[in-house]
Amino acid sequence: MAAADETRAGVSLTNLDQPLFDGAGATKRDLVDYLDAVHGRILPELRDRPLSVLRVRPGQEPFMQKNLPKYTPDWVRRTDVWAEASHRRIAYALCDDRRTLLWFANQRAVEYHPTLAHAGQPEHPTHLVLDLDPPEGDSYPAAVRVALLVRQALTDAGLAGAVKTSGAKGLHVIVPVDPATTAEEAAAATRALAARTERLDPALATTAFIVADRSGRVFVDSTRAYGATVVAAYSPRIRPGTPVSYPVGWADLESATPADFTVRTVPGLLGERDPWAEALPAPQRLPADLVAEGRTIPVARVQAMHEGKRRAKARREAG
Repeated sequence: MAAADETRAGVSLTNLDQPLFDGAGATKRDLVDYLDAVHGRILPELRDRPLSVLRVRPGQEPFMQKNLPKYTPDWVRRTDVWAEASHRRIAYALCDDRRTLLWFANQRAVEYHPTLAHAGQPEHPTHLVLDLDPPEGDSYPAAVRVALLVRQALTDAGLAGAVKTSGAKGLHVIVPVDPATTAEEAAAATRALAARTERLDPALATTAFIVADRSGRVFVDSTRAYGATVVAAYSPRIRPGTPVSYPVGWADLESATPADFTVRTVPGLLGERDPWAEALPAPQRLPADLVAEGRTIPVARVQAMHEGKRRAKARREAG
């Protein structure tokens, strides 16, 4: 076991001067220092939510960790969740405090992906997510234009949301919802909002799950529902320069540059503020007509699967 370079909050920190990953422009120490600096802002996003993390190890591809390893300290809180896909119970971490966050940082956990619901309450998500995925290339301006369409769709429905960079090339619009909201209602409303966004400018926005059908448009992903996760505000990403998923005010969207928000720059930009907490509206009740409309819209992933099978059959018959 490597000797500790340093100890914080009772956590032994090792190999702090190693590069974090190829192209990171940062060391493991930079990751630890960043997460420690923002722990008061990121922990409210993670607390009491089953957590998946994306880790990096020297010489290996990044990997997603859901199930806690056997060597996890006893003081890391956890919750068991049944995984339907693998037919087993998975012990997810609950990253509730600075000590746990620092332990994850020492494990080279770069990305933090909490669930939309709190532990033990999977049927009651706390927010909706509209994930805006622009096409390849310098497409952030297109994502901004679609985010403003989402805002218009929300306003038309009597709702409000907050927006943050994904830390990659897209944007996330987050809509806090009333605690009584069910997962089914939230999923339906998300589909309806995506469809309404597409209708506002179908030349710019699309709900097409199949990439080949997007024709250079921004994909409004409505599939973040039920057991899905979304990268937390203030989480770093495993991308060149180690960018951060960062809150941007609606008025500042067009002038923002996602690459400006990195583990090196964000603590100085924040100062004493928590712009994400300031931006998030209070939880809202979903309009009945929005939910009803969403119930008539097929789940994009399922629809794409059926469409893929239909096209494959057509090709076989044509050949």
